[in-house]
Amino acid sequence: MKIIAITFTMKTLTLFALVCAMTALTGADAVPEAKADKDQTADVDLDKRWVIRGCFGGWTRFNGRCFLYVPRLMTWAKAEKNCVAMGGNLASVRNIKEYHELQRLIVIGSHAYKETWIGGTDAQEEKLWFWSDGTPFRYSNWCRRQPNNLWGKQNCLQMNHGAQKCWDDRQCNYARPSVCAKKP
Repeated sequence: MKIIAITFTMKTLTLFALVCAMTALTGADAVPEAKADKDQTADVDLDKRWVIRGCFGGWTRFNGRCFLYVPRLMTWAKAEKNCVAMGGNLASVRNIKEYHELQRLIVIGSHAYKETWIGGTDAQEEKLWFWSDGTPFRYSNWCRRQPNNLWGKQNCLQMNHGAQKCWDDRQCNYARPSVCAKKP
């Protein structure tokens, strides 16, 4: 009986070691992310997805971060939740080069300069803009006379607005594609 128990334990330890090795080699976290709500509209199956470190699976590395254009139309909040489920946030923009890179990803993914959600919001306090990833809001590319908080209800940041393809504050419940960003 002891021999059977030792054999079973050795096989279990071997299997565990193989799973750990595969996890380390693929860069996957050992624990899957939390399950998404039933109404989740993400492009990924959140019930079976693992957070992958690095810029894989459609993510593009630029300036020390990974970016992903998500063509699915979502509200700002659902887009942020989708990015968080993939290990990131809606994209913050640090400079003009990053802004142009986001525009490039959008054009590649949609063949147009679509108005797209990024991570800026002033929903907590009017005129106090911050990035959903917590980084300082130092760079901006607002369109002329923006942000204007039209009708007192525009608290989310969309890019590629108007002829200048600049930033505009928009009501957060509009459905837009989005750009996510994460650390590799």
